[in-house]
Amino acid sequence: MDVIYALIPGMIFLGLIMVGVLIWAVKSGQYDDLEGDAQRLLMEEGGNRKKRGKQQRKPADGQAVKKDPGKNWPDAE
Repeated sequence: MDVIYALIPGMIFLGLIMVGVLIWAVKSGQYDDLEGDAQRLLMEEGGNRKKRGKQQRKPADGQAVKKDPGKNWPDAE
C-alpha cells in the first residue's frame, strides 16, 4: 500500500510532462503539414536522381558485379 503513495504522484508528474511536450510540439509546428510529407514521399523527383539500373558498371579484374538492390522484384523499374 505504501508503494501506491509514491506511484500515483509519480504518474501524475509524468503525465503532466507528456502534456507539456505535446503542447510544445503543437506550438512549434510539428503537426502543421501532415499531408504534405505523405504526398512528397509518393511523388517523383524532377530528374535530379539517376534512374537505377540504366548504367552497368564493369567489374575490375577478378571482382564480381554487385546486384542493384532496387532490382530484386521482377516488375521493379
